[in-house]
Amino acid sequence: MKPTISIVVAIFNRKDELFELLNSLNSQTDKDFEVIIVDDGSLIDLQPTIHQFEEILNIKYFKKTNSGPGLSRNYGAKRASNDWLVFVDSDVIVEKDYIENIKNDILTISCDAFGGADKAHKGFNLMQKAISYSMTSVFTTGGIRGNKKAVSKFQPRSFNMGVKKEVFEKVGGFSEMRIGEDPDLSMTLWENGFTTAFFDTIAVYHKRRVDFGKFSKQVYQFGCARPILNQRHPNYVKISFAFPTLFLLGYVLGFIEYFILGKGFILSLFGLYTFMVLTHATIVTKNIAIGAMAVISTYIQMFSYGYGFLKSWTLLNVLKMKPEDAFPKHFHKV
Repeated sequence: MKPTISIVVAIFNRKDELFELLNSLNSQTDKDFEVIIVDDGSLIDLQPTIHQFEEILNIKYFKKTNSGPGLSRNYGAKRASNDWLVFVDSDVIVEKDYIENIKNDILTISCDAFGGADKAHKGFNLMQKAISYSMTSVFTTGGIRGNKKAVSKFQPRSFNMGVKKEVFEKVGGFSEMRIGEDPDLSMTLWENGFTTAFFDTIAVYHKRRVDFGKFSKQVYQFGCARPILNQRHPNYVKISFAFPTLFLLGYVLGFIEYFILGKGFILSLFGLYTFMVLTHATIVTKNIAIGAMAVISTYIQMFSYGYGFLKSWTLLNVLKMKPEDAFPKHFHKV
């Protein structure tokens, strides 16, 4: 018996992205699923977009006051009818066999929750492709976002994540965290004895931020969230989480070495790193313009995340502040 699927989407304002997502869901080879849209207090009317798909998709639409993505997904999960909850971000597009592949993988790979990779669509603009590269490259903290070797300890992310509904309910769903709520859920699942897996057949096209300024703010917030997650889940702390901060401090040290000692050894290492990113990104994307922009987005990612991590680690571990006091906007008061 094939598993039953409920797609849950928490959304704030992104009307155009919602249309593209629903359009891709309407093209599925397997039509047996429901879609639950949770409008998290949008300032624009999303219902005209929903109406275009009401007769061709099994779709439910709910609007509520703003609480952040995690609690909005919980709201949608409570109204889901099926055995598996599949969470996707509103700015993704899925392949035609997305639902079909999910069902096949669930039947062949034993797990309580799963995740998939993300990649850049050929229709994305150059900046989106550059940002996608920096978030998924082996030269950055993004790595390759899952592979078959990591199948039993993959940390699903909410842009492409599935959980058994009964398991989701047992752990209480997403926490009150507004940022970092998805790795928080993954580690909570592990702590309660549940298993996660990586499905390599269900990658989504993830648009992400459309300019470097927004991207910088986003990854800065991710950096701030990581020490909070480390504090909540100490058994899953990795030294690699601090790599962007070490990268940032190394860059500063390189300039100190150059201007005080007149040597540029450290900066030469960064020059080599830049060349490697440029070369690899150009080869992967087959476009030198994207490769050049990927260098910029990679440094933005490393510096912004690294600074956020350093600031958060200092506030939490040196000044001994509570996460809710240090970063009140990261939490929704329930």
